[in-house]
Amino acid sequence: MAEHDDEAVTSSSAVEKHGMTVPSGTAVLPAEPFENPGEPPHRPRRTDVDPKKERLAERQVATFFYISIVGSVLSIAAYIAFPIDSSDFSTVRSANLFLGLSIALALLALGIGAVYWSKSLVVDREISEERHSTRGSDATRSKAVEAFRLADKESGFNRRSLIRNSLIGALVAFPLPGIILVRDLAPAADPNELLRHTMWRKGTRLTKDPTGLPIKASDVTQGSVFHVIPDGLLDKEDKLEEKAKAAVLLMRLDPGDLHPAKGQENWSYQGIVAYSKICTHVGCPVALYEQQTHHLLCPCHQSTFDVANNCEVIFGPASRPLPQLPISIDSDGYLVAQSDFHEPVGPSFWERER
Repeated sequence: MAEHDDEAVTSSSAVEKHGMTVPSGTAVLPAEPFENPGEPPHRPRRTDVDPKKERLAERQVATFFYISIVGSVLSIAAYIAFPIDSSDFSTVRSANLFLGLSIALALLALGIGAVYWSKSLVVDREISEERHSTRGSDATRSKAVEAFRLADKESGFNRRSLIRNSLIGALVAFPLPGIILVRDLAPAADPNELLRHTMWRKGTRLTKDPTGLPIKASDVTQGSVFHVIPDGLLDKEDKLEEKAKAAVLLMRLDPGDLHPAKGQENWSYQGIVAYSKICTHVGCPVALYEQQTHHLLCPCHQSTFDVANNCEVIFGPASRPLPQLPISIDSDGYLVAQSDFHEPVGPSFWERER
């Protein structure tokens, strides 16, 4: 029969040892204490013992920061020197090449300089800190402030003016290409005016997208939806830009279900209504129509518009209704526009009068 001692315990039921429940059949062995080996011996760097190496490292770090400034300036110069011509694809390649190289140079030099600074000049002695999950006391928080002061002293940020000034210059110069490039994306003209005027004019026929075939009122059955573009759009050189503003959804409801706003009673024809296809949230194409509820859904962010009530927003982030295109019919029975939209189409984040 096996002997049992006090240090190794096995039993047919769970036992409790040292405050923990031990499953049956588990051997409990004594804890063997070990000594803390401590921190490894500190190995000083060349910059810690040789003032010449220290000054050389400082100049090298500053050089990387200055190179970063040069890269930022070059990226702006490349953006100006290599304009993109939409009719010549080679200009896109040239612009992207030189922009990418110069911005990469600016970012890479900034990163290398920061890493080299921390590796060669920032104090690198080992420390041990106890972790805790509770909020520190006021004394601990004051020590944290002191730690920041000590970090500033050890990094030499205020003392090493060459590194500090070159780093500040690199950080100031680096965002400039992004600011210049993003700012130039804005249209030169007033966005409000650009979005206020589309190809729709009095008498312009409504045609199917993408065939360009005109639409008769008799073709539009109740519950149907047509994706519509203005007549003549397919012949324009800038048809994509014009379509982005002039695209329309055409639907037919029971005239009794429509509740037009005051002054817009004659903007529809026998229950046929036309609304801008461009969502007023961020410009996604509204394309999902639910016949029974007369709801239009934008698939991007689920903005929902009520066609029966002037396409008012009933759900989602859109802040205003879809603009309505006034329509009627011509002598041949084809649907035509009465005028252009009476308000700007597209997202509401553009500056506009309400």
